[in-house]
Amino acid sequence: MKIEILHEAEEELTEAIAYYEEIESGLGVRLKEEVRTIIRWIGDNPEIPRLRPKEYRRVNLKVFRYYIPYFVWNDAVWILAVAHGSRRPEYWSDRKKRIG
Repeated sequence: MKIEILHEAEEELTEAIAYYEEIESGLGVRLKEEVRTIIRWIGDNPEIPRLRPKEYRRVNLKVFRYYIPYFVWNDAVWILAVAHGSRRPEYWSDRKKRIG
């Protein structure tokens, strides 16, 4: 399935990578690799995570406290954010309206 990553989600990932690289060299790279692995898994298994009340799905990262919210529309998986698990819940939810 085709993967579409919103520009804002890419920016969030870039900022998080930079933050973790400042903490420890290589840590940001580990975050990037984990996000890319999860996005590939979502592309292969988009319907496995449960559908949430606002009509999106999400996958939590295993090592870092981030999650990836997404939805499927027009034969594509739309990645809405790379969101920190304990900051501003669902701040990204308006992004979906611009797509579908």
